[in-house]
Parts: sequence; C-alpha cells; structure tokens
Amino acid sequence: MKKLIARALVPVAVAAAGLAGVTVNAQAAVSLNNSDVTANLWEWNWRSIGAACRDHLGPAGYGAVQVAPPAESISLATSDSGAHPWWEVYQPVSYKLTSRLGTRAEFAAMVTACHTAGVRVYVDAVINHMAGANNTLTTTYGGSVVNPSGYSYPAVPYGYDDFHHADDGYCADDDAVIDDWNNVAEVQNCMLLSLSDLKTQDATVRSKIAGYLNDLIGLGVDGFRVDAAKHVARADFAAIRALLNPTTAEGRAPYIAQEIFTGATDPELQPAAFTSNGDVLGFSYAQGLRTQFVNGTLSNLAGIPSWNLDAASDQTAAMITNHDLERDGTTLRYQDGARYTLANYFMLAYPYGQPFVYDGFAFSTSNTGASPPADANGFVTDVNCGTGQWQCLHRSTGVRGMVGWRNATAAATTVSDFTATASNVIGFRRGALGWVGLNASGGASTATYRTGLPDGVYCDVISGVATGSGCTGASVAVSAGNATVTIPANGAFAIHAGSRPGGGTGTPTPNPTGNVAVTFNATVTTTWGTNVFVAGSVPALGSWNPAAAMPLSSAGYPVWSGSVSLPPNTAIEYKYLKKDANGSVTWESGGNRTFTTGPGGTTTRNETWK
Repeated sequence: MKKLIARALVPVAVAAAGLAGVTVNAQAAVSLNNSDVTANLWEWNWRSIGAACRDHLGPAGYGAVQVAPPAESISLATSDSGAHPWWEVYQPVSYKLTSRLGTRAEFAAMVTACHTAGVRVYVDAVINHMAGANNTLTTTYGGSVVNPSGYSYPAVPYGYDDFHHADDGYCADDDAVIDDWNNVAEVQNCMLLSLSDLKTQDATVRSKIAGYLNDLIGLGVDGFRVDAAKHVARADFAAIRALLNPTTAEGRAPYIAQEIFTGATDPELQPAAFTSNGDVLGFSYAQGLRTQFVNGTLSNLAGIPSWNLDAASDQTAAMITNHDLERDGTTLRYQDGARYTLANYFMLAYPYGQPFVYDGFAFSTSNTGASPPADANGFVTDVNCGTGQWQCLHRSTGVRGMVGWRNATAAATTVSDFTATASNVIGFRRGALGWVGLNASGGASTATYRTGLPDGVYCDVISGVATGSGCTGASVAVSAGNATVTIPANGAFAIHAGSRPGGGTGTPTPNPTGNVAVTFNATVTTTWGTNVFVAGSVPALGSWNPAAAMPLSSAGYPVWSGSVSLPPNTAIEYKYLKKDANGSVTWESGGNRTFTTGPGGTTTRNETWK
C-alpha cells in the first residue's frame, strides 16, 4: 500500500460479530483510513485485535493491522522451548482457519471490526512450507489428521509429490536441508529448518496456495506479509499472485510485503531482486537505526537517503523490529526502553518506507521460543495491556500522536532543515506541515528550530493532545516560522498544522497572510458525552482522518462552532461527524459538503446535520 487517495467516509450500518462475546453495532467506513501506518500485533488473538481496532487503531488513524498466521497448525505440548512455542503458527498443517488464535468465525468478526474502524487487515501468510517433516507430535489445533514425516497433509490435501525432496531434480542436496545460503536453487527448493518445502513450480500446488489466500481475501483481508518469501522462486510467487482476487473493501490488488532476510551475496537472493512481486521488509533500515540509536549518533540519520538500504522507500515495509529480530537482538527491542520508543517516533516521522509499529509479547532472552500467554492447550488468551505480559506501544500517547503527525504531514514527502544541535539531539520539518525533535541524551535540550509552520501556539503530540481550549501536554509558540523548543531527556517533541488548541481551530494568531478564516456553525442534536467534529480534504480538517478531525465547541448548543485557517482559492470537501464517549464514530449521511474558499478574509458556514 502506497500513499492512498483520501475519500469521503459514508456511514453504513454493520453488526460486527462479538468482540469478547459482545455484539457491537458500529458504522462501517466505505473508504478505509488514509494512512500508510500499520500496527503489527503479533500473536494477539482475534478477539483482542478486533477490540484494538475499535478502541485504539481506528481512532488513532492507523491504516492497517498485521496479524499472525491464521491457518491451522501443529500443536506441540513439548518442545525445546517448552509447551506450545510461538513458532507453532509457522508450521501449518492445513488451510483451515482454526488456530491457537481463534476460530474462523472469530477471524471474520475481527476483520469486520477492523474495517468498521477504518483499518485494513494484513495476514502473515505461510506459503513456502508446511509443518516440518521432523515433527514427532501430530496433534493439531483444529483436529486435522497429519503425518509430516510422510509428507501427508490430507486436510489440504497435500501428499509426497507436492514437496521437494533430496536430489529430486530441484533440490540437489543429500539431506534436502539448505546448507548453502548463496545457492539460489538450494535456497528456493530445499527445506528451511527441516520444514516441508512445497513444490511451488507445480500448478496444482500454486492453485491450492492461491485458494487459501483467496479465502482470506473473501473474508475481507486486504494484504499479506509473505513469510519466507526468499525461499519461493520469484516466478512461482508471481504466478500465485496472478491468481489472487481483488480485495473486497477497495477492489484493488492485495498489498504484499515479503520477508527477504538480508545477508546473501548473490544478487538474486537480495531484497531488491524481489520487488517486482511487492514490497520487502526493511531489515537493513531497522539494523541501521539500531546502530545510530545505540551509538547516540542521531545526527547521522540525515544521511539516510544515501544509505545502502534493501530497496527504495516506496518498496519497503519499514520497521524497528519484528518477532525474529527482537529475539536475535540484531535490532532495537522493547527491552531497550527509551531508545526503542524514540526509534519508533523517528520511523513515523521520517519519510522512508511504509512504517510497521510492532507489538508482541514479553519474553525472556534465555528462552526466546517460549509461548505467548496461553491456556493449557496452547490457545492464546486475551490481551491485557496492564499486566506487563504484552507489548502495547501502539496505543501510547506518543505513538498515537506520531501516527496522527505522519498522517497530517503526508503531503510533504521530503525532510527540510534537518538540524543536529548535538550528535544525539536532532530536529527536522516536513514542509510547512509539521516539525519533530528527538533527544537521546540524559538531559533536557533547549534550542531554536525552523519549523516552517504558520505562527501561533501548538500542542506537543508526544506528551498530550490539543483540546478546544488548550493542550493536555506541553506546548510551544511559533514566531516567524521558528520555535524555541525544550525537548525532554530521552524524549521527543512534535507539532503539526492541526495540533493547535482547538485541533487546528480558532483564528490563528496571527492569521497567515492570504489564508481564509472559516467558521463552521453546525446545528447538531447529541446525547450526553457525544461531541461533534469536522473532517475534510485538507490537513487542517484532518485529511479525512477521524482521529485528526477538527473539534467543534458546544458552547452555543445545539449549534456547534469552530474556526480554522484554510488556504485561499481552494475547493474544500468536508463532512460532520460525532464521536461518543467510547470513541465510536458516526458520520453525517449523504454526499460530501463542498465550497471554495475566496482570496482571503473570513467566511461562515451555517449548516444542519444531515
């Protein structure tokens, strides 16, 4: 998914199947959030992801959520890592959607809940292999019969001839396990870690893989993180992609992010060789960021455009870490505390790649294969972010604020005025839409930066949010485009065009020369706890993002009012929306409202909720 075109959101009544056993009635977005930010909620169960979409991801403006492999897998009561290691889900035994993360019905309910919240769903798809031929236990999560040592997976069905084997004309290796990681034929036709390697050259195998992916697409899935993609020949995966249906929500080809581990010297096995089939995971980007944050040399981040990265920005799924890398210790991870958090802020601020914010579960470095929190049978239990068992960075004030910041600055695709006041203190702006500063030192840092923003007072989105009358966190004044900012120790400070008190509303002080001060007066009847907002086609109105929409004041109820500075001579599309106390969003019905601003001065829109 590259930068998306903003579209109006029209309410459609949908009854989402139960989250934690409760039927949720919500408004469905015909168009999903216009954001390139994905939350990777790794090995969270389906109920928990549906609730996260509803309560956090949708309201914060995330564009997608990545979920763990949903196919039925082997169930290991014992292993070297203890009962039910996390890697069970990467050993499928069928393409049934009954797994340790939930049932098919719960998966479908999760997708519906996420779409209702405006969030796409990307699935981690295991298509290179099935459960390893070296398995001695044959219990499965859905009850399917399986014999991995005999290459028999009757629930698909797959049999012996559907797999690569030693010296079979494809895998020229006596034990059929990859030994030479720079030999293309061996890497793509022999077994990865003794996992039964599918013969993807075969049209029947391809059609079964495509059938699995199309089943997911039919349930609403919007894209795939393709596991072990380096081990599938590019031509084979291209043939599988050609069999895939368009997505149900948007009618487009599903988004693809391929796992291509770095390190091979053969160009045919390097990430850039695979971009014809979709994006690639940004391994070298994550490792490069780790180096700079560990060394305290954030000033070197100015050189990212010249770094030798895996692929171009628009072909990269950027990340700070993932489930493999945090366990290997080759990237930053949640145990790194402030460094890890700052790196996530940077990833969201810097215009490289499509960012994936990772949250998995707590683990011990002495047992990196251990199970996520689960019951005695291995079924993953519901996420509780208050216990310390799960990572929940995606819902923190700072990360939510930076998701909104990225969305608000999306139109500015380059960095300007990259300033390092010390090797570990930096600031930069994205055009005239937003500025961010990061301080990886042990003391607060105060300096003056060029923000490019219109003059006025702005709320820091790391420490709080803008309200109708002020800021819940820190604030700063911009004068002549500059701001003197105090960035806290091991912290950050970020402002954007919509982060003024009033959410970018109120007549700016002073009003930028030539802009039009527009007042919205909307007559809307509400119940207690419900507030009214304006969302529209320009950043000051949130760029159609409900989380960044402009709030209106109820001081003149039932007339809700607010003012904002909009660019002159510009066609504006907008709609009113309501948010209730739990964050549920209801859009005004009918088509978009439209008007064109004049050359300057003021104008008022007096309207009634449709």
